[in-house]
Amino acid sequence: MLDLLIENGLVVNASNTSEAAIGISNGKIVQIGGASPEARRTIDAAGMLVLPGGVDVHTHLDAPGAGFNTADDFRSGTIAAACGGTTTIVDFCQQARGQTLREALDGWHAKASGKAVIDYGFHIIVVDFNPGVEAELGGLSREGVTSFKLFMAYKGAQMVDDRTLVRTLAQARRSGALVMVHAENGDAADFLVEQNLEAGNTAPRYHALSRPPRVESEATARAIALAELVGAPIYIVHLTCQDSLDEVMAGRRRGVDVTAETCTHYLYATKDDLARDGFEGAKWVFTPPARTEQDQAALWRALSSGALQAVSSDHASWSFLKHKQLGRDDFSKIPNGAPGIEERLTLVYQGVNEGRFSVNRFVEMVSTTPARLFGLYPQKGSITVGSDADLVIWDPNATATIRQENLHHASDYTLYEGRKVRGLPMTVLRRGEVIVENREFVGGEGGGRYLQRKPYDRARL
Repeated sequence: MLDLLIENGLVVNASNTSEAAIGISNGKIVQIGGASPEARRTIDAAGMLVLPGGVDVHTHLDAPGAGFNTADDFRSGTIAAACGGTTTIVDFCQQARGQTLREALDGWHAKASGKAVIDYGFHIIVVDFNPGVEAELGGLSREGVTSFKLFMAYKGAQMVDDRTLVRTLAQARRSGALVMVHAENGDAADFLVEQNLEAGNTAPRYHALSRPPRVESEATARAIALAELVGAPIYIVHLTCQDSLDEVMAGRRRGVDVTAETCTHYLYATKDDLARDGFEGAKWVFTPPARTEQDQAALWRALSSGALQAVSSDHASWSFLKHKQLGRDDFSKIPNGAPGIEERLTLVYQGVNEGRFSVNRFVEMVSTTPARLFGLYPQKGSITVGSDADLVIWDPNATATIRQENLHHASDYTLYEGRKVRGLPMTVLRRGEVIVENREFVGGEGGGRYLQRKPYDRARL
């Protein structure tokens, strides 16, 4: 007897759509289509889409700031993710200066264990590079950590030099890892920030003006060139603009294995949001900054065409009334980041409603390709016999107005307040267990498992 049977839904994968029942036992999908056997529970999904759970490979939960951590820890953050239809995250574990990577990972395991309600993995952020750390990178794949992140921005904090970047790329190639790069020229951004502050330009809007697209595109080109020199794959995180997209496409034409994501907020925000009345614009201070409507259009086109591979949330929930206020008199002190882990799938799905791409392409961007890129497929990101029964029953006709009061994150605002949407996750399963019903969390404490990810393999794409 099956544990659960989902009947009458339209099953949507990245490659196909079919009307079929889904049988689940022991947390796995064991049957798709065919005769409907007996089950302990049956869910009627008539009129609904059944999607693989979302995979968000860019989150910052319980992340450190200047003496404080983000509002969301692994409990509240993953509950919000689940309510939005995301069933797997890969969070950023950040090495502190003087720390070994082992110490950093132990700290992140402690943060997540017993709190996460969905399954999770870790990327490692390399900040303090030395021969010991370089050697550690080579062994991380044995623990299922098969992606490393480096910052070309944030001078004096996480920023690394080109020597560190190229040596990490070379080590990643040897160990089967994928290097993720925050591509901004940190020296140029630092110079422009200093210039603005010296001129008395302290308001949030100067965050965007001090980090123009060329700061991003120059670093994007340089990162791709270094990957090309050592023959390593590279993944550009949170790409924001046409200039950087041009550099990615140029790299691909040269044969570089370069993939890239954008994030939900770049599809909806512009730099004008940072100029909102009073200090309201601080909510839109994230890095790289939001761009123009023309760049927005370019990103939507790139998602439609496949030039961009994924959409992540970059969820970093700094409180507006507490954390963001630290930069009221100096935009450079506003913590960079915004919430969005719960809103991601719904907002990207609006592209289906608007005819920008198919529902299959939607699944590909928010679930299947992230799972493929980061060593989780086909366990995650697919409705296939043998895959984990991470499923979302999605009502394509349900409508809502996004309100902070209805969301489940611990942040005190949403960037999308008042936005009307159509298409919503109604029921969410994690490994066959219903953890969200009628858009509310009904699961228990914890329950999320750490995922040992496979090495990067271009052939999986």
